[in-house]
Amino acid sequence: MSTMDVEDFIQQNRVLADQVETYRGYWESEKHWQARREFILRNINDFQLEQLDHLLSLSMVWANNVFLGCRYNTELLEKVKEMAEGIVVEDAPVFKTRDEIIKKQQV
Repeated sequence: MSTMDVEDFIQQNRVLADQVETYRGYWESEKHWQARREFILRNINDFQLEQLDHLLSLSMVWANNVFLGCRYNTELLEKVKEMAEGIVVEDAPVFKTRDEIIKKQQV
């Protein structure tokens, strides 16, 4: 789903879009929220209502990894990256581990 596809989906599904807007955290910047909202909208039809919290948790895992550099186990990261395939985040931060920084300083 491109940005235009997301906007089209929102226009065609106002009730769902309004519901999804309530999931935005007060701390989320517009850029952060737009990406996480797209993640939710792309995947919401794959989850039943009782599983909504699980989807929201996965969206936070993905957003925390992309925007904050948080790390999670490999299996979880692979799952959320697969779910987020095609979502483009412009100017996403690049994170390095302490070991990568130290190795670069030793060269």
